[in-house]
Amino acid sequence: MSLTAPVAGLEIRPARPDDLPALVALFAADALGGHGDTCEAAALGDYRAAFDAIAADPRARLYAAALDGRVVGTFQLVFVHSLPGRGALRAFLEAVQVDGALRGRRIGEAMVRFAMAEAGRAGAQSLALTSNKVRTDAHRFYRRLGFSNSHEGFKIVLHPSGPASGPGL
Repeated sequence: MSLTAPVAGLEIRPARPDDLPALVALFAADALGGHGDTCEAAALGDYRAAFDAIAADPRARLYAAALDGRVVGTFQLVFVHSLPGRGALRAFLEAVQVDGALRGRRIGEAMVRFAMAEAGRAGAQSLALTSNKVRTDAHRFYRRLGFSNSHEGFKIVLHPSGPASGPGL
């Protein structure tokens, strides 16, 4: 499903393989992300493998936001069932990224509202996300859209030297 968003010329749609260089460039340009993303040709195989794994996973959906045909944003939805809530379906919003030069133009809002609608259509009980603690502008943005700080998040790095691989990853 794609959406023509309330931002003139913006289309939100499933990401396509030919979007991959633009998606990677969004993350590589993010000074706050700290994920070590790069547009170097040597890394393209890792990104291609990740894209293919996401595309093959029925629980995951990767989207691109294109403004007048140019990819300017991306996000991923992941769905999981959990025992609490009688097996509730929960959705997780990941990797929300908008071209830094276009922030403030409601592109991110259109993407998040789209994600909220997609999670609702899929029957998810909730939509959760995490955001880097240094992204205070993003935190205000998410609160404005109705998200609340309901939990404390924790993370441990398991593969510091590069992409993880193995069964199920």
